[in-house]
Amino acid sequence: MTLVAPPPIPKAAGSLPLLGHAVQLMRDNLAFVASLRENYGPLVEITLQPGTRTLIVQDPELIRTMLVDLGPALDKGRFFEKMGQLLGDSVVTAAGQEHVHKRRQLQPAFARPEIARYVDIMRGETITAVDTWTPGQTLDVREAMVKLSLDMLAKTVFSGSLDEQTFRRLRQDLSVVMNGVGARIMLPDWVERLPLPFNRRFTEARDAVRATIDRAVAELQASGHDSGDMLSLLLSARDEETGQQLTGSQICSEVLTLAVAGTETTASVLSWVLYELARHPDIEARVLDELDDVLGDEPVTFDAVTRLPYLDRVIKEALRLHHTGWLVTRRTLTETRLGPWTVPAGTELAYCQHALHRDPAFFPDPLAFDPDRWLDDEQTLPPGAFLPFGAGKHKCIGDRFALTELITAIATIVRRVRLELAPGQTVRPIARATVRPRTLLMTVRSRRDAALPGA
Repeated sequence: MTLVAPPPIPKAAGSLPLLGHAVQLMRDNLAFVASLRENYGPLVEITLQPGTRTLIVQDPELIRTMLVDLGPALDKGRFFEKMGQLLGDSVVTAAGQEHVHKRRQLQPAFARPEIARYVDIMRGETITAVDTWTPGQTLDVREAMVKLSLDMLAKTVFSGSLDEQTFRRLRQDLSVVMNGVGARIMLPDWVERLPLPFNRRFTEARDAVRATIDRAVAELQASGHDSGDMLSLLLSARDEETGQQLTGSQICSEVLTLAVAGTETTASVLSWVLYELARHPDIEARVLDELDDVLGDEPVTFDAVTRLPYLDRVIKEALRLHHTGWLVTRRTLTETRLGPWTVPAGTELAYCQHALHRDPAFFPDPLAFDPDRWLDDEQTLPPGAFLPFGAGKHKCIGDRFALTELITAIATIVRRVRLELAPGQTVRPIARATVRPRTLLMTVRSRRDAALPGA
């Protein structure tokens, strides 16, 4: 029997000496990655770091193989190395057994009883935020959602122990760092070593973020007070092998992971949901009807979060059409079989959730925002075609927390105000470390006919 060799893996056009595909990526990385899906097959090679092979995996079956079947044998890759410049040694940046070890330590903070306790906090912070918006006001929605996400983070992680000025500075520094991480993924490593203002700002902001978190951790450690928040759970966590508590540096890294995941990504998804509800009054009306049927005049509770199937589909559709992940990486440690191809050790593997979720082969009319596509289409999708929280051993540890936060916030906001877009306004995505709205300005209107739950 003669084995048929797989076709050669194509190389994307346009790579330049020393820069690779950095020019195309810096110009419009989402459009560039989308073009790869349109013009090449299941695998295509691009150059991020000269001398290193990067394969963009575009077939759902191969993506699932990469994340699930090969997951334990792969390193985290370039994206997570760059994130490690901020996060340090955290559950997000760790690989192999170290990742498994860290995940077990953090799992209690995301157990169902803990998440249930946070819903009242999330709802209260959302009401406080909305009450500062004035009818007729032009609201920068993403900035408002970042602030809300930070406020919720302050109460669930730090029990509100960080003052307003500290959190404003933390927000500014996180923004600089996340933009810097996004650029460093796309640019060759040698650019980081140049004495450029861009690099200096990144370093200063990164150090400031870690210093802020370090101080908060040290103060709570010194107080010995168990405030019932995530930080207290981390302080009491024990190493399963040694029985020792986490060090201050380890706790800082994990809290930073929560800060990044709980602000950048959550704020972007919240923003996109509010944008789509404004564009589709019929969908917004169905959300309000469901909230009225399920909640009546009562505020949203943890029990109610699981009884809002239409709002759940709205958020699911936002995670499809506007996913915040544009480049998720792994790296081969040994010669590795991926489908019919054999790739050498040291090969970067990457996939783009944003592009994957817009593939017309799996999602008819992919640019349409249609929550009802999830009524019966999900079971027809091949494994690996829809990955809102990743897959395998590295699937997002905070997925239930994030969904609870999203449902609680949206259910609370839309019952109190309506956010309107200017006629003809279209918002474009921009991708740095995550995908977010470039600019999203909306006008605040009072929901006069709606009950004001939780007031």
